[in-house]
Amino acid sequence: MITGTTKLIAHLGYPTESFKAPLIYNPYFENSGIDAVVVPMGCKPEDYPSFLKLIFRLSNIHGALITMPHKITTIGLLDGVSTNAKVAGSCNAVRLQPDGKLIGDMFDGEGFVRGLLRKGQWVAGAQVLIVGAGGVGSAIAASLAGAGARRIALYDDNPATSAGLGNRLKTHYPMTEVSMGSTDPAGFDIVVNATPLGMRKDDPLPLDVSRLSPTTFVGEVVMKEEITPFLAAARERGCAFQVGTDMLFEQIPAYLEFFGFPTTSAEYLRSIAQLP
Repeated sequence: MITGTTKLIAHLGYPTESFKAPLIYNPYFENSGIDAVVVPMGCKPEDYPSFLKLIFRLSNIHGALITMPHKITTIGLLDGVSTNAKVAGSCNAVRLQPDGKLIGDMFDGEGFVRGLLRKGQWVAGAQVLIVGAGGVGSAIAASLAGAGARRIALYDDNPATSAGLGNRLKTHYPMTEVSMGSTDPAGFDIVVNATPLGMRKDDPLPLDVSRLSPTTFVGEVVMKEEITPFLAAARERGCAFQVGTDMLFEQIPAYLEFFGFPTTSAEYLRSIAQLP
């Protein structure tokens, strides 16, 4: 039930038809007796900068979830952002401070890392290969560096994209060794597909799976199906793995903490979500 005291969390993006967050957050709020609601709000790119400022003038606004195509634009519209957001070059959460300032953070990578740690995969001191240095790859790289990864190797079809991410990592996480230019997974403790490859049935695999060690932990970001062709091939090699939707569910507890709400577990969120 939405009342005059309900805290409003705007879910900002365009278009809104594929938004899943309300189907996860709102059942949790209802079941937990939390007087808050996530509301999808479609905002075209040309209207977004002015709309973001305007919506935070509402007296009952609490925060905002930010999704495509606004994650990058948001960085330049806020009063402050986290280190993870700076490295990722994008932002997917905005919180209104008591002093009226807008603070941003990025939780895609946090969700990915929380999922790894919960599965027993160590990150501190690990050597990591990330294939795909766009928005989600950048966020994952930032969180892995923040969790103490010793070395992060980057590959992207656009060398300038991986070089940009590499420079941001070196600036904010100088203790992490950064390299780039190869998709060879041999010798890595963690390998991540952060590309869209796997969305279509005829997509090639993002790397040569025959070069994977059975001891390598493999992560996926594609959510179209739980076991993508890449994960299926890695599983055949004997690798432990993380499915794409784990990143989504694992980041929501971090969001809840960011917004000052009682937190929960990814397992509980999965059990009550009203996803089709």
